[in-house]
Amino acid sequence: MSRTFAPAKINLCLHVTGQRPDGYHLLDSLVVFADIGDRVRVMPADAISLEVTGPMAGGVPADERNLVWKAAQLFDIPVAITLDKHLPTAAGLGGGSSDAAATLFAMADLAGTTTLPEGATDLGADLRVCLARQASRMRGIGDDVTPVEGMPELYAVLANPGVDVSTPEVYAALENKTNTGLPKRIPRWRGAWSALDWLSKQRNDLEEPARRIAPVIGEVLDALAALPGARFARVSGSGATCFALFEERAEADMAADALAQAHPDWWVTPATLR
Repeated sequence: MSRTFAPAKINLCLHVTGQRPDGYHLLDSLVVFADIGDRVRVMPADAISLEVTGPMAGGVPADERNLVWKAAQLFDIPVAITLDKHLPTAAGLGGGSSDAAATLFAMADLAGTTTLPEGATDLGADLRVCLARQASRMRGIGDDVTPVEGMPELYAVLANPGVDVSTPEVYAALENKTNTGLPKRIPRWRGAWSALDWLSKQRNDLEEPARRIAPVIGEVLDALAALPGARFARVSGSGATCFALFEERAEADMAADALAQAHPDWWVTPATLR
C-alpha cells in the first residue's frame, strides 16, 4: 500500500500572454502549494477500481473519467485506489492535476521505481508543476516550469462560494489574450512582507472574466479584502476559489474563523503556502 498527499495549487498571480493557433493559452504564473489538499491511497488488487471519499466527494467521478484512474493506468499494476477529497472541484486549485500527480508518485512507490511512465505529463496542463510540488514559475501552456528559490512561507485564507466555474468558459470570456508577463526576473525576497509587496503589484488576468461568469466571486473578494490583516485578495487560477494573503499565520487563522462564521455556506480555510 502507498499513500500520498495531493496539495492544493495556488496561482499567486496569473498573466495570460498569448494564444496559440491550436487554441491553447500562454501563461506566466507564480505557483505555490498549500498545506491542505486531498489524499490518495493505492493498494494492489485484481483489477483497477476507484473509491472517492471525503467531504468533497460529491459529484467526483469514480471511473476512467477521473485523472487519478488515468494516472494509475499508466502503470501495469492493477490497484484499488481511494481518493479522499477535501478540496472543492472546478475551483482553481488544480485539484484534479494534483490528485493525478499524487497517484503517479504512489504508483511509482508501489512499483519500486522513481521513473514515471511515458505520457504522465500529458494528463493535464498543470501536471508538470504539480509533480514539482514547490514554488515555481509556470510559463507557456504549463510545460515550462522553473523552481523559484527562496520563496518565503506565506499565509492565506482560502474561500470558495460553492459554485463551479468552467476553465474553458473563463478563457473564452477573456477579451485581451496578449497581456504583459511577469517581470523578467523573480526577486529574492527578504521576507514575507517584501514578497507580498511584489505580489500585490501583479495580477490574475482571468479574474475579470471569472467575475462576469460568477458574480459571487466579487462578493468573496470583497469579503476577503476586508479581513483584518489582509494585504490583498485575488482569484486563484480561473476561480471560483479566492484567497487573501497575510504576514502571520495567526492573523490568517483568526480571519478564517471570522469569515467562516459570517459565511457558513462558503468553503473557508486558512493555509500555509510554500
